[in-house]
Amino acid sequence: MPPPRKVDLLPDELKDWLKSALRERGFGDYEALAEDLNFRLEEAGQELRIQKSALHAYGAEYREFVKYQEEASAWAVGWMQENGLNEEAKRHNVLFQMITTLAFKVMQAQMTKTGEEIDPKELHFLGRMLKDVMASSGLREKLIDDDRKTQAAKLDAAVDAGDIDADAAAKARKIMGFA
Repeated sequence: MPPPRKVDLLPDELKDWLKSALRERGFGDYEALAEDLNFRLEEAGQELRIQKSALHAYGAEYREFVKYQEEASAWAVGWMQENGLNEEAKRHNVLFQMITTLAFKVMQAQMTKTGEEIDPKELHFLGRMLKDVMASSGLREKLIDDDRKTQAAKLDAAVDAGDIDADAAAKARKIMGFA
């Protein structure tokens, strides 16, 4: 198995800085970027040094990722506007479908590689991303369900108190989408 890329060995805070710096510099100026990164590594007491060619390869990958991310976001906004989807849960489901599509493309690309070319970190990241999105989706749906139960309880309490009649409460439930 080939050794990990040096960029993959960066501490998380420096990797985050690198991603930000790549965007700020328009995915260019790799010589100065390498100097800045290596200075930060030295200040942090790290012996790791990264050359501009390694940063360029990483930057090209990251640029492609950012491009797909921006295209997916623009598509999702347009699609949701065309279909009149304003509810948070529906937007979340659309984004989950988009991430699933992206994950499928990544898995297809991984399947063309031989065993030693597959980076376990990429597969781990992909699985974690899908797990997080699924957990988040379930949490949102639970929050929406809890809110609906709270609103229904308020309607029931208003009927019991004589503030509104049962027909008005039924109409309110229908209007709010939980009849």
